[in-house]
Amino acid sequence: MSERQTAHRLRRAREFEAFVAGAAGRLLHAATLLTAEPPAANPHAQQLLTAALAHTYADWDRLRGEDPYDRTRQELVTRFARGAWRYHKVRGGRGGVLDRLTPQERLILVLRLYEGVAEEQTAALIGLPVERVRSISRRAIATMRSTPVATAS
Repeated sequence: MSERQTAHRLRRAREFEAFVAGAAGRLLHAATLLTAEPPAANPHAQQLLTAALAHTYADWDRLRGEDPYDRTRQELVTRFARGAWRYHKVRGGRGGVLDRLTPQERLILVLRLYEGVAEEQTAALIGLPVERVRSISRRAIATMRSTPVATAS
């Protein structure tokens, strides 16, 4: 391997490590909200994030000015959406704060409220019409407001 290739790989690794150091906490929190797992026990969220970060790293040189956070979030959302129904059916409730919502409702609320993604962008990201995203968002918020949160004794 040439010196130039080695330098490029080291620079790439440093850039990616800096990105992960700055973004991994927020992305893990988003993944934990998506999976409705408690923060202290979130193995599925960690798996989602690891896979999304691996995909971003593989595409790192091709990002060309694209925001790596947006790319990683998109990959996280896509991976969650692909496996959410199976995950929800097999594992059921995990005790997270968003556990009472469907996977689709969680996905939309996390994107809209936690990540601050506009309705139009959310709709495009998950492949639904804007009105459907708006309707699901209203329903999910109503569910969260109407269901009392269990408190620890």
